[in-house]
Amino acid sequence: MEFTDSNPQTKLTHMGYLFSLNFIIKMKIDPFKISYPKQRIVEIKEKVEMFPWHEMPKEGGWSFGTNIDYMKNLADYWTKKYDWESQEFRLNQQPNYKTKVDDIDIHFIFKKSSSPKAIPLILIHGWPGSIVEFLDIIEPLCEPEKYGNKDEICFDIIAPSIPGFAFSGKPANPIGPRRIAEIFNKLMTENLGYERYVAQGGDWGSAISTWLGFDHSKNCKGIHINMLPARHIDGPKTDEEKSWDRKFSKDYVSQSGYFAIQSTKPQTLSYAMMDSPIGVAAWIVEKFYHWSDLKEKSLDLTYQKDDLLTNIMIYILTKSFNTSSWIYYGRVKEGGRILSKEGRRVEVPTGCAVYPKEFLTWPPKSYVERLFNLVHWTEMNKGGHFAALEQPSSLIKDIRDFYKKVVIEELV
Repeated sequence: MEFTDSNPQTKLTHMGYLFSLNFIIKMKIDPFKISYPKQRIVEIKEKVEMFPWHEMPKEGGWSFGTNIDYMKNLADYWTKKYDWESQEFRLNQQPNYKTKVDDIDIHFIFKKSSSPKAIPLILIHGWPGSIVEFLDIIEPLCEPEKYGNKDEICFDIIAPSIPGFAFSGKPANPIGPRRIAEIFNKLMTENLGYERYVAQGGDWGSAISTWLGFDHSKNCKGIHINMLPARHIDGPKTDEEKSWDRKFSKDYVSQSGYFAIQSTKPQTLSYAMMDSPIGVAAWIVEKFYHWSDLKEKSLDLTYQKDDLLTNIMIYILTKSFNTSSWIYYGRVKEGGRILSKEGRRVEVPTGCAVYPKEFLTWPPKSYVERLFNLVHWTEMNKGGHFAALEQPSSLIKDIRDFYKKVVIEELV
């Protein structure tokens, strides 16, 4: 559908959901339905069944990489119990759209609140995640009254797939989070007509949100992040910051193998992954194991297998394992982790949800304050990297608490 009506009361209906357009949309926006032929699903499961299982070091466990016993169990569930069609139906229950921004097709979920005071919020995933991470938090943020919170702050939710990921188009060459922030700002302002909005993200979503706040503060009026994506040009200063930096550097060595490959030679890795569902699954699952808070619960009790496999299937079905890794190379081209060579910070109000098992350990608050206009800081008692999927309730509460604290009047 193409929205060109200048009447701000134009009505849109998507899957029975009626809402008003309070803006003028001049860009072409099409409803999008996720649909893959059954034969493709059969082929993927056949490859899973035919995988040539190989040796594992005698010590086993997860210290050498993805545990082979876990992978065999996951593969058995994948081929015998996992139902893509039901997951596809679940994904299509969300209002999915596509639009073109700078000649790249951008897929996004767009769920509009019934409240005229709703704040536009762009939720941005990372790697190796997808919109699957947000499926359980979209409606509570958008329609809190359905959950007994009728007086709670609410949001219009826009949850895009990053270019190169999932259902979005693939850029011609690697691009990094700063360029993606430019694309998403255009999505929000030019394509969807929001003059002002706020952002939230973890992993690459936190990096993109950071650049939205840094480069596009005219439109992006607040950011909430659950991972620190940037570094200050001056480095650590206090003893506490220097101690964190030493520990971070030591811990990073054991977790950064994937990063070294994806930021230098992503194309080489793709040849192994594009035709191996088990390879993709093992590469992704290992991150969910090591980057999650499994102190009290196992991986199987922390995440539903259906969620893990749906996230994995999206990478496989869209053939995006290759292009999703380009963002790492793209950031290197953009200059790496340093936020500003001049020592500037993000000046829009910033909230941080600090989860204890985030694999990129958070620095002391004093360091973060040199990077951001920090007005909200919550140290969580449990949870890790994939907060929206692992600890949805605490993330929802923290997003609400932050934006209630900020109260950006011009947004509502």
